Amino acid sequence: MQFLRLAVYSALLSVVVATGAAAQTNPAAARRAPASATVSGDDAFLAARDAARSGDRAKLDALAPRLADHPLAAYVEFWQIQPRLRALDAQTTADLRRYFEKYPGTYPADRLRFEWLIALGRSGDLATLERELPPLVWNTDDPQLRCFVTLARYQRADKAAADKIAHEARVLLANSPAAGSDGCLALTEALLTDRRISGWERVRALVEQNQFGTAKRLGTQLTDGKGRPVDAKQLAQAIDQPARWLAIHERRLTQVQTELALVAIARLAKDDPKEAAEHGAALNLHLTPEQRGVMWGRIGHMGALKLLPQADEWYQRGGQQVGVGPDAARIDEVLEWQARAALRAGNWKMLRSTIERMPPDLRKDPAWVYWLARAQAQEGRKAEAAELYNSIAGQFHFYGKLASEELGQPIVIPPRAAPPTVDELTAIAANPGYARALKFYELGMRAEGNREWNWQLRGLDDRQLLAVAEYARSQSVLDRMINTSDRTKAEYDFTQRFPMPHREALTRYAQAAGIDPYWTYGLIRQESRFIQDARSSVGASGLMQLMPATARYVATKLKVADYSPARVNELDLNLQLGTGYLRMVLDDLDGHPVLATAAYNAGPGRARNWRSSLPGPVEGAIYAETIPFNETRDYVKKVMSNAVYYSALASDKQQSLKARLGTIAPKTAVASSDLP
Repeated sequence: MQFLRLAVYSALLSVVVATGAAAQTNPAAARRAPASATVSGDDAFLAARDAARSGDRAKLDALAPRLADHPLAAYVEFWQIQPRLRALDAQTTADLRRYFEKYPGTYPADRLRFEWLIALGRSGDLATLERELPPLVWNTDDPQLRCFVTLARYQRADKAAADKIAHEARVLLANSPAAGSDGCLALTEALLTDRRISGWERVRALVEQNQFGTAKRLGTQLTDGKGRPVDAKQLAQAIDQPARWLAIHERRLTQVQTELALVAIARLAKDDPKEAAEHGAALNLHLTPEQRGVMWGRIGHMGALKLLPQADEWYQRGGQQVGVGPDAARIDEVLEWQARAALRAGNWKMLRSTIERMPPDLRKDPAWVYWLARAQAQEGRKAEAAELYNSIAGQFHFYGKLASEELGQPIVIPPRAAPPTVDELTAIAANPGYARALKFYELGMRAEGNREWNWQLRGLDDRQLLAVAEYARSQSVLDRMINTSDRTKAEYDFTQRFPMPHREALTRYAQAAGIDPYWTYGLIRQESRFIQDARSSVGASGLMQLMPATARYVATKLKVADYSPARVNELDLNLQLGTGYLRMVLDDLDGHPVLATAAYNAGPGRARNWRSSLPGPVEGAIYAETIPFNETRDYVKKVMSNAVYYSALASDKQQSLKARLGTIAPKTAVASSDLP
């Protein structure tokens, strides 16, 4: 019935798309237009893009008139105005306002507004920035923009409000990847001038963010208790040669040298937490409780990232001051890794106390809801644990499934929503925003297409989202179908969220490699979202995102005839090589799918190293949660979770994520193969 329903639905969509209101809004109709007109217009557009990239404004201006009726004309005008934002003269401001009036509510207009706001901040015109900010939709959380906006609020605030804003600013600056940007440096300077922020706190934060040059510049502006500037040579040595500086100075410290010692520890801990801990022990008596919390929190954090068994002990040496005091702005990151260190060590009591110290918003994260429940269950607090499990059970993420299993509830596919109506589908097909996105895809500009597509999804309800996802299916844009359908809150269509294209070919190659086809589907959904010609920023290609060296290695091992790098995107070859490599990493890692999944993303060597540092056998969920790479940690959880739903869609058998995750025992990290 499911496949019959899809066939009928596909026929319905074909009618809708064929009759979609205006030909210019229908990408399928555009592709049926005379080849010469389409190609020449698209070639001119690509030439205009190249001219904008190279800064050839004369060529861009010459091409623009030819593109006035092109579906992507708004982008050509965007490129014409964008470089003029450096000047911000009256003519540029007038042209910006005309652009906003001409293309209201579009993605390029909103992006141009964002870039204008950044330019206003850099020029110091914060009053205009605040006035022009409200219409902005895209990128409102950009760190540099937030710094400019916070600075504007701070400068016009009364004393009571300024106190609160200064605290918000400390949190923002401590966690901002743009801490060295113009906006964040201007905010830092204002707070330093008013003595509302510790200069040493900022220096440490910059060192922790690897912004060493900015840290040195800021540090040399600081003074000791007698108004004398900090010794630039000592500061440079504390940052560039922290172990040497500590060996020379750690036994006798002035007030300034104590701050330099904390900077040196912050720098040294990144490379060698064990050596930093040795120096930290010598410094302990010189420090206040808050400073000890800062120091041991940093050492423990870096130890946890390196999966060192001592990390839990180092965190404990900081006591309850870890994550409070001067370092409170980074409490989320510090406490999350303290929790992971406790989890790896099997220290359930420390895990519970750490999660209970997390800020309320962080404690609501499903990961920490689940692990707090597990810690409470370990202590015999079954009712409290059950209440927490129930709060996330049935949700579709990794921890929702695990919580359901803890309660003995089956993992099920939700009922499929009623299909979109003809009227709902017609409205989608007539939207020029989706036509622009599809045109970008046709031109090989996928990132730009995704931005256009996602822009159209703002404010849509579940019915509209399901219709957009079905339209994406009709256009063979499966990644947008998944992305769009994933956004629904109360109505669901898991055939949209978890499609199974190329089923015959994928099953054939997976079975030949002796691996689970549903695990393979789960991996492809995370790797490429079924974009056959997908190419990552590092050069991975095709459905299974194979790196060139990996593809060549597997092709040699499998004795693939007529292999060439140009063929890697071919469906059959990509599936053959991808499933073959997955089999190889599975064998290399003792047949454990969690380890093999981590290896597929981060490399077999890293997966082996993360395993070797385990203190003893642990659940697969603990291994996954304590992976030190954010991308790989998220990847492993999603691939394994995806595999459960793919298996459930294809089978009536009850599914278990816990069974798939299994148990992982430590093993010495000795390379057992030459796998890339």
